[in-house]
Amino acid sequence: MIKNFDELIKKVSKIKPSVVSVAVAEDEAVMTAVRDAARLGFIEPILVGNQEKIDEIANKIEFTNYKVIDCHNEEESIKTAVKLVRDGNAKILMKGLVNTATYMRGVLNRDYGLRTGRLLSLLAVYELPQYHKLIYCTDSGINVSPDLSQKKDIMTNVLLAMKNLGFENPKTAILTANEMVNPKVKSTVDAKDLVDMVDKGEIPSCIAEGPIAFDVAFDAYAAKHKGIDSKIAGDVDLLVFPNIETGNVLGKSWLKFNDAKWAGIVLGAKAPVILGSRSDTPEIKINSIALACLSADE
Repeated sequence: MIKNFDELIKKVSKIKPSVVSVAVAEDEAVMTAVRDAARLGFIEPILVGNQEKIDEIANKIEFTNYKVIDCHNEEESIKTAVKLVRDGNAKILMKGLVNTATYMRGVLNRDYGLRTGRLLSLLAVYELPQYHKLIYCTDSGINVSPDLSQKKDIMTNVLLAMKNLGFENPKTAILTANEMVNPKVKSTVDAKDLVDMVDKGEIPSCIAEGPIAFDVAFDAYAAKHKGIDSKIAGDVDLLVFPNIETGNVLGKSWLKFNDAKWAGIVLGAKAPVILGSRSDTPEIKINSIALACLSADE
């Protein structure tokens, strides 16, 4: 069990460094995070982009341990960075100074991209002072209102990644407003169907319960009070959200009111994909790189 991001980084620092391909790398914030991760010993970066600008930034931030592939424009940089991952020369793809939509078009390109046939989804991981371990959550950033088939892909993505992180049977709460299956509340029907899929082996192994409300997932007393025999209450590892609003609001409330730390990566491609934002702190970037390294398939 990994309790916090410090433990996550200590764990990733003990394994073989992962090669990270950074698309359009000429961004100081991104290069600073990559520099720090390289210094901690868990990545070997390949910076893809304008070499003159990359070298200028590297000199400014005293970054020396990197390889550059010089490209003449954004399109060439994205294509080159993605192909490095597709061809097995890098294990992780990271976004640099490029628009997210443009970057993701490269990831999904039919000729050179990283498609697997599964839906892409976001894995967000939170460290809360009030909880005894990291909480894994999906999907709060890509799929707006997933149907049952899409939720199956989302669960498959995250459970495969968590297996690489060392989980055998993550305690999984498929969240809804209550524990009753109600045909008028589609999320409750989906939750029951997803649990059935886990039982049939159609989704990777986990201890799944649903429909289940937030209070029951995090409080064994609440489960007992409601007469629910739960194997995960109070010790949940993974939250599967019914829609993007639920995950987005919950995550942002944790960050605002609970002093949470977080990391996020995109799953469902042939390798972990780091999106990142200009508003992300260096800490978030480092946490996300470490998460991507540990979740990458060996």
